[in-house]
Amino acid sequence: MTPEELLDVFHRRIRLPDADAIPGWKQEHDGLVHRSYVEGAEGAGFVETPRGLGDDPDAVIAQEVAFFRERGLPFEWKTYAYDEPADLGERLVRAGFTQEEPETLILGEVDRILERPSALPSKVRLREADGPDDFHRIGVLTDTLWNSGLERIVERLAGEARMFPDRLSVFLVEDALKGPDGPAVSAAWIRFHPGTGFASLWGGGTLPEWRRQGIYSALLAHRARLAKERGYEFLRVDASEDSRPILQKLGLYGVTVTTPYEWTP
Repeated sequence: MTPEELLDVFHRRIRLPDADAIPGWKQEHDGLVHRSYVEGAEGAGFVETPRGLGDDPDAVIAQEVAFFRERGLPFEWKTYAYDEPADLGERLVRAGFTQEEPETLILGEVDRILERPSALPSKVRLREADGPDDFHRIGVLTDTLWNSGLERIVERLAGEARMFPDRLSVFLVEDALKGPDGPAVSAAWIRFHPGTGFASLWGGGTLPEWRRQGIYSALLAHRARLAKERGYEFLRVDASEDSRPILQKLGLYGVTVTTPYEWTP
């Protein structure tokens, strides 16, 4: 499939029906807005508008700000480069949002990934995360690499794995000599989106001293095989500039740019 065909399938199967909603969050369609949120001390929200914003975009934006302000929740408005209106990002900034770093939406066919050879270095071991200790090690790794917050990632992954075990698989790579006594060398996870044909890839961070040894590629292939076994056709990644060229080299396509805009009460 061409990049344009892949983006069309993604838009119809994922964005329009709001199939990409976050497991365990409240999901609502409010006119043109697809809204997901969870309330509480660690609550937050997520908004998309795949059909555009109609004749009065600023009124729709103000409506969402009022909704989350009333609940005291921060939220992210995720935009795609082809979203309407074309100046949506500028309107969000004027409404008090902060623009975050753009990412590239990467899409591809599972079979194409599996055509390419990949091998894990013999000095490491890849296995599925099993229990609190493994999630803690993954949290330490991601916090070291991206300053993402140790408790935040541990609670999110462990909670999601507990509540939705059929929709999430988490993997870590460890030094074969040190095993569970050493730090996680790399970690990645895959989320399955039933009824869409898409599985999404997350994580993939590797300690600097272990890079350029094929670990990232092996983790990608491992998750692609799992997706194939479960009947999924397509893979999706929201990729940083570090990951984008690697994923494209491995057979996936950059199809558009996404930019998150954050609003905090």
